[in-house]
Amino acid sequence: MLGFILLQTVAGAALGKFGAALGAGLAAFAAGYGIGKVGTSAMEAIARQPEAAGNIRSSMIIVAGMIEGAALLGIIVCLLGIVIN
Repeated sequence: MLGFILLQTVAGAALGKFGAALGAGLAAFAAGYGIGKVGTSAMEAIARQPEAAGNIRSSMIIVAGMIEGAALLGIIVCLLGIVIN
């Protein structure tokens, strides 16, 4: 009986680590996709209105930084889940 409980505990810990690693990977993928979309949209907007390139570039950098911050927070939370679990 004790062996069965121990086996369930180890399996739960391994599943938790897998979930945290999957979450970190998804956060990194989503950030890359989001920044790619922001860059694409910014380049299209600059192509349409070259005189607004400075404003568009500034906004793009701010949004990309916010996306990176959110992704970094998600990755840190997932990695903490691996360490704590």
